[in-house]
Amino acid sequence: MISKELIQKLREVSGAGIIECKKALEKNDFDFEKALAFLKKESQTKAEQKKERKTGAGLLETYIHNQRVGVLLEMRTETDFVSRSTIFKQLAHEIALQIAAMAPENPSELLKQPYIKNETITIADLINQTIAQVGENIRVERFCRYEL
Repeated sequence: MISKELIQKLREVSGAGIIECKKALEKNDFDFEKALAFLKKESQTKAEQKKERKTGAGLLETYIHNQRVGVLLEMRTETDFVSRSTIFKQLAHEIALQIAAMAPENPSELLKQPYIKNETITIADLINQTIAQVGENIRVERFCRYEL
């Protein structure tokens, strides 16, 4: 039997749902690292399948740090339903924080950066995890960063 603590730990690290974490552990002989790698590959596969879908909905996220650094971010997804969801809004906020802290030049550079809150994953991985959760394509369309 799988312990609740192991499932919860995998869920926190991977961002996957409880059932996905349980299945990943079962398929990988209850090995945490193997299950984590399995979930990462699964989320990348799901994201690749959705990559060509149009992203007609979205939101603008703003973030200002100490009245010295400002970010305006345009995030896109397929439907208004997802763009209004807490998960999508949280992702947009986390990416705005990343832009403020790491000052990427463009979306391509941003996607390659290690995530500031978990350096074992990139921003692309973070987005792919969210795509796997919501079932829709997500894109960082554009952003601007201002600094005094």
